[in-house]
Amino acid sequence: MGVVSPFGVGVRLFWENLLAGKSGISTVTKFDTADHSVKIGGEVNDFSPEDYLDRKELNRLDEFAVYAIAAADEALKDADLENGIPDMDRFGVVLGSGVGGLKTMESQNRRLINRGPRAISPFFIPMFIPDIAPGLISIRWGMKGPNYSVVSACASATNAIGDAYRLIQHGDADVILTGGSEASITPIAYAGFSNMKALSTQNENPKQASRPFDQARDGFVMGEGAGVLILEEAEHAEARGATVYGEVGGYGATGDAHHITAPAPGGEGGVRAMKRAVEDADLQVEDVDYINAHGTSTPFNDKNETAAIREVFGDHAETLNVSSTKSMTGHLLGASGGIEAVACTMSILENRIPPTINYENPDPDCNLNYTPNKAAEREVNVAISNTFGFGGHNAVLVLKQWA
Repeated sequence: MGVVSPFGVGVRLFWENLLAGKSGISTVTKFDTADHSVKIGGEVNDFSPEDYLDRKELNRLDEFAVYAIAAADEALKDADLENGIPDMDRFGVVLGSGVGGLKTMESQNRRLINRGPRAISPFFIPMFIPDIAPGLISIRWGMKGPNYSVVSACASATNAIGDAYRLIQHGDADVILTGGSEASITPIAYAGFSNMKALSTQNENPKQASRPFDQARDGFVMGEGAGVLILEEAEHAEARGATVYGEVGGYGATGDAHHITAPAPGGEGGVRAMKRAVEDADLQVEDVDYINAHGTSTPFNDKNETAAIREVFGDHAETLNVSSTKSMTGHLLGASGGIEAVACTMSILENRIPPTINYENPDPDCNLNYTPNKAAEREVNVAISNTFGFGGHNAVLVLKQWA
């Protein structure tokens, strides 16, 4: 596994900060926010791109691709796969990104307006398109298996992991590097999300601004980074003596067919996605110990996700631990499912649940055990990762302890 997050680089750093209930959210420094109503975000910190790429390469890449390469490098080292596998035709890359190279799009558009079409970089298109991240990774390490990008808003990384799981199940690859990357802390992203009233405006208290399931929540906080996992067919992993952290047990994906941004009432689409994922894993709902919720800190998502969990799990909902790590990282949009799948895996490995921080004012519509403010210890054999996106996309993974 590999992570680039607002806490810096590395799975252990990411996980220890989550367990400590630390916030990676602060005042934005990447652009001048003077004219913006929102001035906070979960920027990637303590990151040196030169550790992964030379200056010439960096000048030709958008940040989202740089984060993806860095997370991939970390994951490949962790999996002892820096030199690949004997049959690289069966090593794939499937990554998600909600918007791709948005920073590049903005900067090149300014060039077009200010200096005319001749000023546009010949690298603009490959810097901008979301599928360039898996393409670059495959070129860098020689992976010749299935290679593409998934774009499904905030469900992108989870859909990518689900696709990777299915590709391996159906024999199209033995190993797939998967997850997601995003770098959307840009002026146009902030203006767009702000004008649709989706972002928190708690600029004076950035570390308390993301407060999923809390009655005082007023919107999500933008985050950025990448989360990557190496999925491998079980016998293939065992044959090469790989260290196995967990098992992808099930996957469910549905559409709301309801509204371009608002979730279906009662989280109906999420209900079906969770049910499909649990059934695909050949489990009962009572087998699930922990849910890493989509938990965006928006009024509608948190209420509807709570209702969906209660619908799926019934009486067992009272015994589940639920938490939203977005309270600490912010919302990484298309990359969120990547880092949250890592968090679920770590919870299974260490039998610890990261908290939902900033939970201070109980909401009658949000009435589950959200692991408030402090990490919890409990046996975790099965964890669920929920991700839901604009357009009515719902994607759910079931992750299991490796026997």
